[in-house]
Amino acid sequence: MTAHNLSAPSQGISAGASDTTHIALTFENNRLASELFGQFDQNLALIEQKLRIDARARGNTVTLTGEAVATNQARRTLDYLYDRLLKGSSVEASDVEGAIRMALAADDQLVLPTMERKGKLAMAQISTRKKTVIARTPTQDAYIRAMDRAELVFGVGPAGTGKTFLAVAHAAQLLERGSVERIVLTRPAVEAGERLGFLPGDMKEKVDPYLRPLYDALYEMMPSDRVERALAAGVIEIAPLAFMRGRTLSNAAIILDEAQNTTQMQMKMFLTRLGENGRMIITGDPSQIDLPRGVKSGLVEALAVLDNVEGIVTCRFKGADVVRHPLVQKIVEAYDEKGTDPSGL
Repeated sequence: MTAHNLSAPSQGISAGASDTTHIALTFENNRLASELFGQFDQNLALIEQKLRIDARARGNTVTLTGEAVATNQARRTLDYLYDRLLKGSSVEASDVEGAIRMALAADDQLVLPTMERKGKLAMAQISTRKKTVIARTPTQDAYIRAMDRAELVFGVGPAGTGKTFLAVAHAAQLLERGSVERIVLTRPAVEAGERLGFLPGDMKEKVDPYLRPLYDALYEMMPSDRVERALAAGVIEIAPLAFMRGRTLSNAAIILDEAQNTTQMQMKMFLTRLGENGRMIITGDPSQIDLPRGVKSGLVEALAVLDNVEGIVTCRFKGADVVRHPLVQKIVEAYDEKGTDPSGL
């Protein structure tokens, strides 16, 4: 790919307006350039909308026009996405949005973990034999990097931000690399008060509905036959939180999901399960507490108590990190603006 400044920035379009810059990017592979721009240039249209620039494609060349900072953000976005295509990955609308978010964050931060020395975006990623997951927001980027370096990581924030999926993906990666010997996934079955006797079926059938999101993430990162074998052999264990009592989990990646629904005693119990060469990831949304009125969330307490403990990293997701349907992000932001606590506490 080559880039050219077509003209020097023109000064003062109007009073107080920013300088306008023109950048021409030429991509050597015509087929990949077409995929990069998207059908009917839809990817370029998304970049135009988000960065408020003008992007005009002709053949394998695109000309970017707009405020200097925004055009450089667009350049980095297209550069990163083209590199993805060169490596054999596809580019979907969600990938474009993720690249834009990271380009914006790179200019907002004083320390730039999302940038390489040559000014290119370098997003953190998780890779297994089945799938590679790449960070789509700055917080996801920080979360993946935190899981790589810290033994205990909290991922807290609203639904749809990728907290649980990325945690399970990271655990699958550790297992494939031989960094851990097993994966333990758990959630509090708070909806039934962890008293599951009235539900039909054996214990597995009773608790599976509460643990389904963990299964879904596993099957997306690993071949289904391997997941089934690992479950049967106990290499992957999925169980309600009550089953963790009295255990010490060594050489394992341990994930506690929906941690906002743990009591204070349950959270302390879980935290003390960490054994030698263990990795622990705790995810939850403090705004979605389903505990009985008057019962304090173990997650809320742990975040306060462990705030300054060395070796523990907390990544806080916000509405802007939602990577599901765009309407989900608007819903989360609407609740945040009104300061509404859906838990009713």
